[in-house]
Parts: sequence; structure tokens; C-alpha cells
Amino acid sequence: MKKSLFYSIALLALTGCHVARHIPPGEKLYMGTEINVQVDSTVSKSEKEQIETQLAEMARPRPNKKLFGYPYRVGLYYFAGEPKKEKGLRAWFRRKLGAEPIFASANALSSNAANWVAFLENEGYFHSTASGSLREEGYKAFGVYQVQVRQRYLIDSVAFLMDSTSLKESMDEIQSRSLLKKDNPYRLEMIKLERERINQALQRRGFFYFQPDFIAVLADSAQGSHRTRLYLAIKPETPPAALLPYSVRDIYVYPNYSLSSNNLQADTTASPRRVVEFGNYKIVDPDNVYNPKLFRDIIALRPGRRYNSRAQDLTLSRFINVGSFKFVRNRFEPTQQGDSTVMDVHYYLTPYPKKSARLEIAGTSRSNNLVGSQLSLNWRNRNVLGRSELFTVNANAGIEFQIGARGTGVTNYRYGLQTSLTFPRLVSPIPIKYYQRGQTLPQTIVSVGYDLIVRGGLYHLNSFLTTYGYTWRSNPQTEHIFQPISINYVLPSSFGEKFYALEDDPTTRQQYINILRSEQLILSTLYTYNLSSSPRTNTSYTYRLSVNVEPAGNLASLVTKKTNELGQEVIFGVPYSQFFRMDVDSRHFFRLSPGITWASRFFGGLGVPYGNSEQLPFVKQYFVGGANSLRAFRPRAVGPGVYTRNLDGTVQLQDGGGDIKLEANTEIRPKINKYLQTALFVDVGNVWMYSDESTYGAGTQFRSDFYKQLAVGTGLGLRIDVSYFVLRFDLAFPLRKPWLPEGQQWVFDEINPGSRSWRRDNLILNVAVGYPF
Repeated sequence: MKKSLFYSIALLALTGCHVARHIPPGEKLYMGTEINVQVDSTVSKSEKEQIETQLAEMARPRPNKKLFGYPYRVGLYYFAGEPKKEKGLRAWFRRKLGAEPIFASANALSSNAANWVAFLENEGYFHSTASGSLREEGYKAFGVYQVQVRQRYLIDSVAFLMDSTSLKESMDEIQSRSLLKKDNPYRLEMIKLERERINQALQRRGFFYFQPDFIAVLADSAQGSHRTRLYLAIKPETPPAALLPYSVRDIYVYPNYSLSSNNLQADTTASPRRVVEFGNYKIVDPDNVYNPKLFRDIIALRPGRRYNSRAQDLTLSRFINVGSFKFVRNRFEPTQQGDSTVMDVHYYLTPYPKKSARLEIAGTSRSNNLVGSQLSLNWRNRNVLGRSELFTVNANAGIEFQIGARGTGVTNYRYGLQTSLTFPRLVSPIPIKYYQRGQTLPQTIVSVGYDLIVRGGLYHLNSFLTTYGYTWRSNPQTEHIFQPISINYVLPSSFGEKFYALEDDPTTRQQYINILRSEQLILSTLYTYNLSSSPRTNTSYTYRLSVNVEPAGNLASLVTKKTNELGQEVIFGVPYSQFFRMDVDSRHFFRLSPGITWASRFFGGLGVPYGNSEQLPFVKQYFVGGANSLRAFRPRAVGPGVYTRNLDGTVQLQDGGGDIKLEANTEIRPKINKYLQTALFVDVGNVWMYSDESTYGAGTQFRSDFYKQLAVGTGLGLRIDVSYFVLRFDLAFPLRKPWLPEGQQWVFDEINPGSRSWRRDNLILNVAVGYPF
């Protein structure tokens, strides 16, 4: 170790000498910036630290990267020498591993000083000064700056100077919400934001031609006591049209506009025969492809009302999000109508092809932690009923298997057919009145599907599912999904000899009985609440929260009292499930630096079976282990509780699932470059039964000492990001195995990467597409 360090330092020293020999005469290699900030006694310590950080970020030029104080990339640049060919090995070496030297410049000193003074003035530190000089050390030079920060000016008062123009009434309403407050620090950036706020407020009140540059802000700092008065006024050279509010007269929609026609004026003189009038909307749709009610739902501008920029933005977003139109253009025609100013609005819409088909062959990683491949055929029919309804048919076939299951896994074959019809509005047998304010229209989704899982050599599992529900956004960060009707009929069939042979095995007998009795009807209602941080946020912290609430069987218990031979209440002879299920998925992302992200997830799920059900239906249970869960354990290999799957090659009819789940994951994600990212992660979790221990035995029910049954794993990951998908490799091993005897569950002392048997029993390589969370 000492020798390696010695050789590294010696190599860097030689590189430094090599750099010195190549520096042109009269030049010095720029090594960095030193800033000495002196502040007024009224400037706080935190303010000073913030100023120092901001000035350092503004400093130019950036010096070459260094290792142990030496500019190693400059050394490699000179070491490679001048290449003879632009695309040769030497050119590649010099370009990728080396870096051109950054030389010190007197111009940079004066430029930095001027920029910093301007920055301090903009922040309210009037009369501050900055100067710089070069400190030379051999072939190196440092920029040394002296910055004197004066007392900060505060806002003394804010006055809006308005004459008798038509703006005055609107400005009287707007100024009450001013961002400029008395006793706040003077900041140019806040003044710019105030101008933008006023502009947006005026445009929402019909002032179509108004711009932020039409607002003048005058500062009077001759008040003493380091305070300034601000005066806001409309510039005298403002165009008269910008001072007038406009109302919307007519709205024209051209839903079959072709981009090959660049003349937006072409269709505005459409003959009456081609125009469908719907209120004050004029739809130019000679083939009647679209129902005019669609545009009433989408267009937020209203004829006869004032122009509103917010309504215009909503309209454009809805046209794109409704799914029928690929491109949207608009044009405004202002005119004079008597003493009023009005405008006609024209929307030119380029539709997607009405019908389309897509064939996909892909690798899959499902929520049940099985991986495999799948062939899918998707067919779409847009605007099937004239109001941008979307009808889809999806047929798929695939194989799913457990990588590294060492004989305990069973290969599944999956076949499915799903259809759905999506309405961009609320469809209900009971009229629903709602006020649409979001960028997307609410949706009603009706779906019907059939899935067949062939569990190799054991049995078939048939699943019929139909749902009816709504999805809508109350704001850009919040989404609601409500499915009042979800009907899932599960039917096992085609039992094989291999299945019946397991009846006498005590380790699988209860699972065998459960599968024979697993024909069931799940009648449930689902509500999902999704919340995320703003996509426009510039903060280093973002988050996502998802909450699901699903009661099942309550309504069925009110309408039927028929029972079968087991005493279960049935509908058409089929037992129905009764349970209440709720889970929370919370994800948090901290950007520690431009190249490092800390990501964490917590998942908590609770299922309470009652009445007809002793445990959640298998398709509703929670599972732990696998590429998107506890990566140090094989898919579904953990729990419930202290239960563990047999690892001796015997067949498992059901993998461990539970009614309750707790899981936490955290990982540090350092970036290597644009395409490569590494990860260091820790996963913790398990599942438990709510009350029933008959299937998996003692130690599987959730109790107050649940924390003693948590499984823990850790590992390293490599992610390849090619922008349109992320290929992930996570190598993990367990730290805690909850099924071992108490006192032996932590297995730190067993970690031995050099042992082949340890690697075989503990190392898990997870290969997946996308991040785990």
C-alpha cells in the first residue's frame, strides 16, 4: 500500500514537471480562485457564507481538474502530444483523457470583479467593491480577490403609479398580492418576478398584448438608513393595444389540419356548408369525424368572455393530453367591434392515425417478481365514438421463470387478452356535475380481461377481470383513481398428476387444500391517491407518494345469504372474498451533488380478511424478495414471518405471501458518466399473516415483536442508462435471515466471498429493466 502511494505521488510529480516544460513563455497555468470577503457588521454570518458560495460559482475561468494538487489531465494532454490524425488513437487519448490547459488572464480578473459588483448591487448590497490580482508560483498562477460587501438596502415602500388608463382597475386588484414587501431586502430577481406576476395577472384579465417589459420599476435609494422606495409604472412608449382588454368573439376549430399546409389562413374562409356551429364554436369538420361536444370539453376559453392566458394554456395542454391530436397550432385575429376590442381564436389540429397496431417483444419484470419474456400485440382505435374515446385490444403470450431459483421455482406460461375503452370525461348512470380546471380531462375507463397462467405440470389459474373507474387530477401534482366496480373471478383448473402427488406431503398439504378451494369471486372498490413533487421544482429534494384503499365483499354480504357446504357465503355458487386492504408507497430522492443521488422508499401494506376469508386472496397478497424488493433474496423467498421456502429442490405450490408487508429500501446512486451509474443499497422487510397460521405454520402471524423477523440485505449495483430505458444489474447478499434460530439471524460472521459454497447460497444477481424504485 505504501509503495503504491509512493509511486502515485512520484508519477504526479513527474507529470507536474512535464506540464511545466510545455507551458508557453509568458503564460501561467490557472490553478484556482481565492476570494477574501469582508462584510459590514450588519451582514450576518449565514449571509456572508451564501455570498462566498455564489461568488465562487460565478468565478471564471474554471481551473483544470487536479489530483493531489497536480493538473493530471493537462499532463496527459501534453504527454499524448500533437496528433497527426484527427481520428487516431493519439487524438482519442488526448481528447478523452487529457484536457487543454487553462491559462491565467488579467482580463478574467477585471471581468470577475465587475460581474461580482453587479451581482452584489442586484442583491441590494449597494456601493460594494471587488478587485483582483494574480499570485504566481512557478508555472502556476492563482486569482486572488478582495471583496468589500456594504450594508444591504431594504425596501422602504412600494407604490404603483397608474394613470386613468383601462389598466388602473385591474392594477388596483393585482397590487394587493405584490411580492415586494416593506422591510424585505432589495433584490433585482424579486423585481423581475414581480413584473412577470403582473404580466400574467393582466393577461388573465384580457390584456392579450401586454408584456413584462412594459413595466418600469424606479428605485429611490436617497432615503437614508439604507432603505429604498420602489415605484412601478407603465412605460410611456407602451403600445396602445397592450393597454386594452380583449374579449373572445368566435372560436374556430379545424380538427383535420395537415402540417403539409403551412398557410394558417387557408381554412378561415370556410363556406357555411363546411362549418358546424355549436354555440359560438365553429367546427370546420366536413366529414363529421368529431362530435362538437369534445371541443366544448377541451376549450377553456369561452366566447363572449374576456381572453384569459391561463385558459389558453389549459386548452393547449388538453388538446395534447386528450390523445387524438399529434400537433396543435393556434392563431388570434384581433379586431374592433364598436367601442370594444375582440378577437377570434383559431385552433388547427393535426390528428394521429385513427387506427394503429404495434407488436412488441420484450423482457418483463412483473410486480410478482417473476422475470421472463413476452410477445404483445396492441391494437388501438382512436376517436371510436367521436369524442376522442380510445378503444384498445391487447393480446399477449409469455414465459415467466425465476432466475437462480435452484429447482424451487416453477416455470409459468402466461396468456392474456385485455380490452379497454377510455372516455375523456366522466361517464355515469347518475349525472355528475363537475368543474374542469386541470390540464387533463377526467377519464372514465372500462376494461375487461382474461388471463391464463399455466403453472408448469401443476395446475392452470384462470382469472377474469372487469373494472369500471375514473381518473382525474385536482392539480399537476395530484392524481386520483377511483374504481367503484372491480370484479375478479379466479378459477383453478387442469390439475396435473404432479399436483395430486403432493397431497400427502405435510409441507405442502395446506397449500394443496387452499388451491383446491381457491375458486373465488373478488368484488371490490379501489381508490388510489398519487402525489408527487412539482416537475418544475429546482430543489434538491423530490418525492412520490401513492396510497391505495380497497374494501371487498361488503355489498355482496348485503344482497346474499346463501352458503356452501363449508359455510361460506356464495354468489352463483362461488364464494366471495371479504377483506379490507390499504397500502402506502412513499419514495424520496435527495440530490446530494450533481453526480450523487440518495434514493429511499418505504412501503407499508395491511390486509384485514374477515367473514368469508381467513387470508387475502392469493392475487391480492403481498410478497417480498426479488429484483424490485429485497434484492439479497430470491423472488418471493422471504416470509411470511419466519417461514422459508424449501431450498432442497422440492416443488412449492405457492410462494410465501402475506396479508401485511413492511419494506424499506435505501441506496446511494453515484454517476460515473452520462451512461453509467453505480449504487450501494440496503433493503429491509418481510410479510406476515394477519391472523391465519394454518398455511405456513407458527411464527408467521404479525405480532408486536415483528422487528425480530425482518430480513436485511445489501449489495452493489450497476445501471446502464441509454435514455429510453435503464438496464440494471444488482449483486446482493443477505445480512439477516429471519428464519434462523434466535441469536443466529445476523450472518455477518459467515460472509466469505472467497468461498464457492457461500457464493452459491448467498449471492444473488438481479437483472432488470428500470430502477427498483
